[in-house]
Amino acid sequence: MSLESVRQHLAETAPDLTVLVTEASSATVELAAAAHGVAPGQIAKTLSFRLKDDVFLLVTRGDVRLDNKKAKAVFGGKVKMLGREEVEELTGHPVGGVCPFGLATPLKVYLDESLKTFSEVIPAAGAINAAVRVDPIRMAEITGGLWVDVCQPPTA
Repeated sequence: MSLESVRQHLAETAPDLTVLVTEASSATVELAAAAHGVAPGQIAKTLSFRLKDDVFLLVTRGDVRLDNKKAKAVFGGKVKMLGREEVEELTGHPVGGVCPFGLATPLKVYLDESLKTFSEVIPAAGAINAAVRVDPIRMAEITGGLWVDVCQPPTA
């Protein structure tokens, strides 16, 4: 159902985008980069967090890590990653296929500034072997996402 919810959401908001389904798994950044023939940084990973009673998604480059000090300053406290079951329950997507499209529960979406390095990024699309190619600026428009700077710079 998750892949279908993404297809439906994109059909309504961005009908020109195509969901790409591969034979190979793209459940990790490394697998996704290999499946789509791009550098790991170009994979847009979606992380799920909780801060007190608020749950939100953060989309980042595949090759960066969260900077806890920056995140605390931007979000107003220490964020905690959600567990696997809670992620799937709230997003409707399995871990490895989580994306900011076609969500089961409306969630606030943030996008890290690091994504702007690329003219095209590849987030998952609701399944461990599905993705979409999209301009990061357009992804923010489609999702109503807000830009933040909460990640460490990519390592060389």
